[in-house]
This record gives sequence, C-alpha cells and structure tokens, in this order.
Amino acid sequence: MTAKQYNAESIQVLEGLEAVRKRPGMYIGSTGSRGLHHLAFEIIDNAIDEAGAGFCDQIAVTINIDGSITIVDNGRGIPVDIHSVKKIAAVRLAFETLHAGGKFGGETYKTSGGLHGVGASVVNALSVYLTVDIKRNGKLYRVEYVNGGQLKSDLHVIGKKMTGTGTSVVFKPDPLIFKETTVFKYDSLRSRLMELSFLNNGLTILLTDLRGETKTETFTSKNGIIGFVDHLIKLSNVSPVHKKPIYFQGEKEDVVVECAIQYNDGDDESLHSYVNNIPTDEGGTHESGFRTALTKVFNNYGRKNNLFKKDENLIGDDLKDGLTCVLSLKVKDPQFEGQTKTKLSNMEVEGIVQSLTNEGISQFFEQNTSVAKDVIHRTLTTCLIRLAAKKAKELKKKARDAEVKALSGKLAACSGKDKTRNELFLVEGDSAGGSAKMGRDRRFQAILPLRGKVINTYRAKIDKVLGNEEIRSIITAVGSGVGKEFDLEKGNYARVCIMTDADIDGAHIRCLLLTFFYRYMKPLILSGRVYIAQSPLYKVEKERGKIIRYAFNDPELKKELKELGKTAKISRYKGLGEMNPEQLWETTLNPANRRMIQVTIDDTLEAERKLSILMSEQVEPRRDFLMENIVFTDDDM
Repeated sequence: MTAKQYNAESIQVLEGLEAVRKRPGMYIGSTGSRGLHHLAFEIIDNAIDEAGAGFCDQIAVTINIDGSITIVDNGRGIPVDIHSVKKIAAVRLAFETLHAGGKFGGETYKTSGGLHGVGASVVNALSVYLTVDIKRNGKLYRVEYVNGGQLKSDLHVIGKKMTGTGTSVVFKPDPLIFKETTVFKYDSLRSRLMELSFLNNGLTILLTDLRGETKTETFTSKNGIIGFVDHLIKLSNVSPVHKKPIYFQGEKEDVVVECAIQYNDGDDESLHSYVNNIPTDEGGTHESGFRTALTKVFNNYGRKNNLFKKDENLIGDDLKDGLTCVLSLKVKDPQFEGQTKTKLSNMEVEGIVQSLTNEGISQFFEQNTSVAKDVIHRTLTTCLIRLAAKKAKELKKKARDAEVKALSGKLAACSGKDKTRNELFLVEGDSAGGSAKMGRDRRFQAILPLRGKVINTYRAKIDKVLGNEEIRSIITAVGSGVGKEFDLEKGNYARVCIMTDADIDGAHIRCLLLTFFYRYMKPLILSGRVYIAQSPLYKVEKERGKIIRYAFNDPELKKELKELGKTAKISRYKGLGEMNPEQLWETTLNPANRRMIQVTIDDTLEAERKLSILMSEQVEPRRDFLMENIVFTDDDM
C-alpha cells in the first residue's frame, strides 16, 4: 500500500487500554509532572467519592521507596462479584475497561469528581504495575496487573476472617509514558490533600513519604471550609476585619452550595471555588451567580440600614478587595469547559447559586448585624477610593503620558506590529541590557533593562508598588494596565521574558518579578505569556575558538568536556553582562537555540504557600525551603 492510498486497511482499531497508551494526553492532559500527579488524584478522587457518599472517613496516601504510590481508604470496597453482562469481577471491569464505573447512573454516587468512569482504567494503562486489594465480605481480595494493564493474577482471596472494609491501590507510573519524570512531588500531593480535607468535613487524610527520611502529615478539619478560609487568611499574612466568618449552606434542585467568607485588611482577592471537590480555577456560572448575588445583597443591606449616602452604590469590583472566600458546590452532572477544563458551564447553576447566596448572606446579616456593618464599611472604603480615582482619571492620564515619554529613552522597542509574535525581555542591569539591545532581533524583540531589585510587592500597598520606578516602567511597557484594571487584550506582547543572572541575586530578582506578576498581572501568567530565559553558565572552547559550545549546568559541562577532551578552555559566566551581543543572541535570545521556562500555576493554593515562604518577613521557613530546593553548581560547593 503506497502512502497516498486510503482504504479500509487505513482504519486502525485500538483495543482495550491500548488507546490510552497511544494517546495518554487525551486522558490526563499531559505526560509531564502534572499528568503524573493526575494519576494519583484519580485514585484519590475515587476514595473521596466514597467519603462524600458517607461510607469513608479515612484515606492514607503513601509514596513508596521504589517510586510507586499507595492509596488506601476505609470505604465499602470495590465490588468483587461477577458482572451479569461482562461475566468478570466488577473490580476488573473498573480497572480494565474505559467508561466502566459507579459514577454514571447516579444511584451509587449522587455527585462525583475525577474522569467519570475512565480514571481507574487509565491509571492501570499507564502503570508498570498496579495491584488492588479489597476488604469486603470478611475477606481480603487481590487482583494484579503489569505492563500497562495486562492481567498478572486474576481476583483471588489472600486473607480470611477480615474486619472492616476498604480498598487499597498501589501503582507505579510507566517511565515509557512519563519520560520527563516519574517522581511524585510531596508538596503537590500535600497541597491537594489538605484542600480535600477542608472540603470534606470530618475526613482524615494521612500522607507519608518513605523516600529518604520518613515524613508523615495528617490532614483533618472539624470546621470544614470555615477552617479553610482561616487557613487562607493566615497564609496571606493579613488580618481579618470581622472575627466571625460569613457562612451559609443551602440546596436547591439537586445543587448543594456551601460558602465561607472572611474580609481582611489586604488589597487582594482570594476566591477559591470547587465543584464536586474539583478546583474551578477558571470560574464559571457558579462564580458569576455568586458575585451577582454578593453585590445585590450588600447594596440592599446597606441601603436598608442607612449605611450608604445617596450617591454611593457598590459595584462588583468594590467587593473584591480583601475578600477571602471558599465556594464549594455539589452538582449531579457538571459540565466543564475552558483551556484546562476547570470552568463550569451549567447554565442552570448560575441562577441557583445566585438565589441561595442571596438567601444565605441575607439571613446571616440579619442574625449577625455587627459582622454585617464591619463588612459593609470595609467594602464601602473601596467604593470611596474608586469614586475618588474616577475624579482623578484625567490627572492619571497626564501622568501616564509623561511616563510613556520617559520610558521611550529606556525601552528598546521592537519594530514589528504583530502582537502575537512580539516579545519583551526584562533584563537585569544596564550592561546586559546594552548587549541584549544590540544582539536582539529588532523586528519582534523589545528590551527593558532593570536597575537593581524591584520592590517586594507581596505585602506592599498599591501606592508604594506604583511608586516604584522599575515597576512603573514594566506596567507601561506591557501596556495591559495593573490590578483590577488589567486587560490582557490590551497587552503589547505575546511573551514577557525575565532574563537575569544565574546567581543568587538573579534568582531573587526573578522571585520579586514573579511575585509582582502574580499579585498584579495574574492573567498574564494564566494565559501562558510569562517566561524565564535560561542563560548558560559555561562557555567551552577548543582549537582557539574554532569549536565553541555552551553548557547550562554542571552535568552538561561534564558532557562537553568528555566529548572535547581536557584541553578545552572553560569560561564561567558570572553574569549576563559578560556576554557580548553575539553570544547573548546565540544562547539566550535566538528562538532556534534558546531555552525558556514557561511560568504556570498548576495549584493556586500551593502557589500562595510558596509565595508566603519566599516573600514574607519570616527568615527560617525561607531558608529551609531554599536549602531543600536550591541546585548548587560545583563552584558553589
């Protein structure tokens, strides 16, 4: 058959779990670190569904020495009886067949998360080995798989006279699939398990890491999402403006809504929403319904109790400053959309959430008048600032025009007008900035040199942030505005690239810039437009410069020396300023050769935790974190 022929033989049929191994990204998103952890979360979500149905109150997750992971729950245990149609044990059906599980009919689980019937089988398909142990009917059953879901031993009894019920799943990801890494990150699991313990009141989750020195933590919350809000407040290093959190719970048309709110003295909003325990980072109909009701009930209460003047009226943005909120929904048949499938699209949910939020907060305010007044005054302060800012808009426009004029002598703009291609490089120091300006491709690369370290924006007030010259230059160059006024579509660049020295000061500047983008330009990160440029640490020459190679780390240096021999000249770059324009283009700016790290937010809660460690005033946690995560070069040792 020639390459151009297209007939019946061209149609391939992938049997069983073969389709998953052929196209794993279709099922778990990626075969990188995020997809790897998705496997663990799929099995964990099955246990969480048992807890949500009221049959499980303990889950244990263990990272084993060999890199495998074990998830144990004390739920009912996966059924082991023979399926009437498929004629094999039900547990085998769940782990061997796509779209087989207890989540479809609605009788077993009223609501559920995960991949809806493909999770267990997908995990099996992408594992070197997987073993399921089930305690049920007073016996302990086991079924084993190897090499991507091939049955090693059929379901059999390995213990009798057992007490209790539950399921244990141990699996090891397949390195043929996960070529980037098969190493589970303790912090990634920790963050998600802590989150789940808050969202499932009374559930105890144990996390153990047996690699190296054994590490164990237990997560449980007697206060549910109220405890979650308290945790977020402490994590953000802010002070609440009312002691008692606003809390309500309600159910309507098979949709359960639970919400906890606490206002603080900070400037940022921290809204975490979930549907069936799944984080909805992109929002959706439930968030829009919540925000509409929040604005309405605050205005109604304020007017009813004469807390507003005639010309004062709260808008949605006024309610965002200092808002810490956890909104958790249980929906029978959730529909998701968006880039990462974390945006709820059920249209009927919007009205339901709006109604329940209106009723819940109104009732809470009537029963807790002091809290209501504190919250209204907090949001009213933001409203008054907004009104004052509106009057000063013309003055700000004049100041902005002056800023653009001043920036023109600092920013080396690109000549191209294609915003989908243009790049902005934020370069540490005038020396490196000068080399970058001469070495760049002027058609689509703009250079903005930064002098010194920018302000730490983690806890700084907005007026101090905007008062920093380097920050103002970045805001003006990016062109999208800042904070609540940020508009991604108005931006001038498809990529904003941080380019700093490969030393401790450069790392600090990167942290400061990333903190600023996270606090005041988060959509820039969420849209995948922020990058970290990687510059080489070494230049390796031989034969008087006839052979020149670059190494970005010590292992690469050793590899180059092995190929070129001991007679090669090694140059260690102490900073970007030591590179001439040609070298900077060849190693760091040229799209054909350069290495870039795209900045992403896989876990908002974990991002908040790491920011609090790295950017707060507490020295000890930051030192411990750096010592655990820093990569030393040979020169540092």
